[in-house]
Amino acid sequence: MTTTADAPVRNGASVRPSAGGPRARRLLVLLALLGLVAAAALASVAVGTRSLAPGEVWRALFDSDPTSEAAVIVQQLRVPRTLLGLMVGAALGMSGALMQGHTRNPLGDPGLLGVTAGASLAVVVAIAFLDITSVPGTVWFAFAGALAGTVLVYAIGSAGRGGATPITLALAGAALSALLYALVRAIVVSDTDTLDSFRFWQVGALAGRGAEVAWQVAPFMAVGLVLALANAPALNLLGLGEDVARGLGQRIWLARVVGLAAITLLCGAATAACGPIAFVGLVVPHVVRALTGPDHRWLVPCSALLGAALLLVADVLGRVLARPGELQVGIVLALIGAPFFVALVRRRRTMAL
Repeated sequence: MTTTADAPVRNGASVRPSAGGPRARRLLVLLALLGLVAAAALASVAVGTRSLAPGEVWRALFDSDPTSEAAVIVQQLRVPRTLLGLMVGAALGMSGALMQGHTRNPLGDPGLLGVTAGASLAVVVAIAFLDITSVPGTVWFAFAGALAGTVLVYAIGSAGRGGATPITLALAGAALSALLYALVRAIVVSDTDTLDSFRFWQVGALAGRGAEVAWQVAPFMAVGLVLALANAPALNLLGLGEDVARGLGQRIWLARVVGLAAITLLCGAATAACGPIAFVGLVVPHVVRALTGPDHRWLVPCSALLGAALLLVADVLGRVLARPGELQVGIVLALIGAPFFVALVRRRRTMAL
């Protein structure tokens, strides 16, 4: 009895694998992540330092009197905060997936490879020396700093005969981040006014950011999202090796430029809006990769969904755990992400995706 190469024999009969199996599983994962995002958004609107019954929250959402206490809390504080959390979490999740794909480094994260440190230094310079504290002004500086940090890491990691490798890029990113953060601290401790403006931004927070902040960074994140999705098929080819990708017609330089632009827009806008928030870009792609596989056409959008859900869940936990105050989301994510990072480092074959 003859069988095709992709039809294994089981009990004397040819069994063809289901063509829709992996796709069906990925669709289920996508739907589950959409449900998780919806649940996290509902929790973010319903839960806060000020306790409101579910009925009060529902009425406040559609209250025509915006001056009532419940309406102010829900419409002017929680809803904009939830919207910004969705945007920033999605941006960080996608930028982490892109960074890991382009560097082929499982420890790749915008915060670990100089992007966030570059954006932070640029924002501090804008505050300290140019007296620019508004989001529209700091966004541009964050973009410039994120781009400069990315370029420097690639330049340093690519120097030498071996070129860019996961190890050299990780070491270059760690060294550059240490240097940039040292400069940030030097500026901040020497200027009290800058310290007052920067200290809450530095820990990474959604609190205190209104709807205006979300709308100001939304266009940049939207462009970054489009570029990230467009870059996903190229990452699949680059994963086969640059020679193979070039042989299949992929323009390597174009894929790198598009990916770099997407990472800069996404991470720069997120950092400008909420400050440096670590570990989302590191943790999320690994979890999603375990669920969907390495196909970046699924990995990138699913990382956006899980990143948004993770950031909102961490924000809600920060409100609940420290009542009547709250823990900033950057602190909660550090508590979640640090053990994951340690476990990832201890795994075998950490340096190859």
